[in-house]
Amino acid sequence: MSLKNTARLIGLCSLMVMTICKASELPPASIGPVLDTDTNPPMQAKNASGVLGSIERLDPAADKLLPADAKVEILVEGVDWAEGPIWFHGGLNFSDVKQNTMYRWTPEKGVGAYLKPSGYTGTTPRGGEPGSNGLTLDRQGRLVMCQHGDRRVCRLENDWKTLTPLAEKYDGKRFSSPNDLCFDSKGNLYFTDPPYGLEQRDADPKKELDNSAYLVRPDGQVVRLNLGTIDYGNGKSGPVHYPNGVALSVDEKTLYFCVSDPEHPVYLKYDIQPDGNIANGKVFFDTTSMVVPGVTGLPDGIKLDLNGNVWATGPGGVFIFNSQGKHLATLKTGVKTANLNWGDDGSTLYICANHNVCRIKTLAKGVMAGPASANH
Repeated sequence: MSLKNTARLIGLCSLMVMTICKASELPPASIGPVLDTDTNPPMQAKNASGVLGSIERLDPAADKLLPADAKVEILVEGVDWAEGPIWFHGGLNFSDVKQNTMYRWTPEKGVGAYLKPSGYTGTTPRGGEPGSNGLTLDRQGRLVMCQHGDRRVCRLENDWKTLTPLAEKYDGKRFSSPNDLCFDSKGNLYFTDPPYGLEQRDADPKKELDNSAYLVRPDGQVVRLNLGTIDYGNGKSGPVHYPNGVALSVDEKTLYFCVSDPEHPVYLKYDIQPDGNIANGKVFFDTTSMVVPGVTGLPDGIKLDLNGNVWATGPGGVFIFNSQGKHLATLKTGVKTANLNWGDDGSTLYICANHNVCRIKTLAKGVMAGPASANH
């Protein structure tokens, strides 16, 4: 290789390193002034280490998904209520819903505030869960967030300060508090709208819509999803009261929901129709027997790997199911566990577990949000 070509190669490698560093070390974003409106006691996330809980393997198939020495590693502590992790530009963004703050963790620098306020930009002091919650990426790799306090779904533009609302109302009425969301490959956006961001939840006088889930088409049209009546078994049937986490199957023919209803703590699956709406809802897995004294949490967050296995938070931690709903293993965190998502090369599962953010190295490859090239 000539000296000239060697210099070019060195220059190209340096540029690549600079690009990677710039991607993982994003500057903090800002969508408005930091106001003293959060009446929750202050908490501050900080770097941490250690192992959380244990792993219970229930089926030999789990050994194809989890290494023999797999463990849930603690990365961050001191979060008031950790939610909505998303792998973004070489690091992990996540929400502290109660502190109205979005944090960012990178392997190089650890954790730091990324966006505050994140979900509530109003001037009236309030408590509860005002911040951002679920986070995802659109097909262009832009950050899209559920904002509890501002009661909408927004996209953060690449200037890191402009928010573009994607959904604020349905039929002229404001959403309660969009919670979790996902895109399909056509640009359709699915999201859930339970009442958890309202200070009095279902009893809040500001509530305008029943708890439900929605589709935002690429042209901006908002469609209420047909959650229907569910057969919960044992002669019990009824509506879906608290839709929470949402995820698509790999072939985009099925939409999954977590239902954080103490009366019916289940995961549901629906057939996606040609128009993007859903039908034929049925129970994928019922955790009722697992909701017992001493075990905390309800179905909350859900993601899939490229082989169709379902990874979902629920009572006691994170459940791993095959595509038929067979329970393969449990990551027993021992604490209320909210949401989870894939990061790094798609084989690391990041988990928001109450006051902690954790990760586990797996043998699976997850369905990554954002550009199609992310799923490799």
